[in-house]
Amino acid sequence: MDVAELTHLIENHGKDVYGFCCKLTMDKHQADDLYQETFLKAIELCHKIDRNKNPKSFLIAIAANIWKNQNRKFGWRHRIAKIVEFKDDFDNESYMIDTTTPELVAINNEAYTMIDRASASLNDKLKIPLYMHYNTGLSIEDIASALKIPTGTVKSRLYKARKLIKEYMEVNGYEGF
Repeated sequence: MDVAELTHLIENHGKDVYGFCCKLTMDKHQADDLYQETFLKAIELCHKIDRNKNPKSFLIAIAANIWKNQNRKFGWRHRIAKIVEFKDDFDNESYMIDTTTPELVAINNEAYTMIDRASASLNDKLKIPLYMHYNTGLSIEDIASALKIPTGTVKSRLYKARKLIKEYMEVNGYEGF
């Protein structure tokens, strides 16, 4: 793969990959790092990228695998020595929906915030396919091939994730679900 082909991949699929990284990490700086690592790994694995198949699913699978590896390493390190996380005032959970009344805007913003909290609380086995399907628009078959799991497993994980999100919303008093 030459520079032009890599540039073409970034232009076509960069926004989707970055969006997936942002949803997965829930932190802009970690998302930037994951995004960069994804394309660095893509350069290493350029001989495996098939343009006739879905290269976006290949790139998102790379990001998901890097994220899993980072979490595994972090979990091991966290068991050895606890790390205190620094919280700044940056809020990346603000959403604005074009609706007619301020009340509807507030209700929709609250619903999206609750959905984000619920999906962020899921484990990676449920969260990654959920984000791949709803945030990047990958088909169930593409997710299955990217994660190297059967399509039935992807479907059941999506079902479980939706069910848990629905339960979270009901417990927290949102009746729109």
